[in-house]
Order: sequence, then structure tokens, then C-alpha cells
Amino acid sequence: LNTKHCKPLNKQKVYTNTFIRATTGLVKPICDRAGEPYGEMTKSTKPFDIVVCKLKGGRPGHCDYRGNSYTRKIAIKCEQGLPVHFDRDIVNFE
Repeated sequence: LNTKHCKPLNKQKVYTNTFIRATTGLVKPICDRAGEPYGEMTKSTKPFDIVVCKLKGGRPGHCDYRGNSYTRKIAIKCEQGLPVHFDRDIVNFE
């Protein structure tokens, strides 16, 4: 996935979609040893490559998205040791 692949996954208008460019094997450990508490979420201890797609306009069924690539830490919701929801990317991290 790169910034040219920012197409909606369904017909619903979504203003922002973020894609983590990593395998399940790299994301899943955030819920264990590769993550730390971040409010009600879990924050990755290392940054990930992500693509953030934002709606720029269009008409129903033909939305125009633009994407940007970043390297940032991510916050996810974990349940029973598994990642179940991407919450946000973290711009400022130490």
C-alpha cells in the first residue's frame, strides 16, 4: 500500500483512513512486550510506517482521497492480547 492506493473500502464516506504498513506479526506484539499503556490504549514502543488517507472532495460514490506516508508510533486498542482497533498515530514521541 502506498499513497496512490487511497481508495475507499466501501461506499460510505470516510474522512480519514490510516493504514499500518506492517504484518500482523509486527503489530500483535504491541499488545504484549512491544507496547506500553497509553490511556485506555496501548502505544507501540517503536515507530511504524503508516499511510494516512484524507478525503479531499468528490461526489457520492466517487470520493477523492489523498495520502501521505509517515513513520510514527501508534496507539491501538487491545483485547485478550490481540489488536482490535487502531486509535491514532502519535506525532511527538521520545
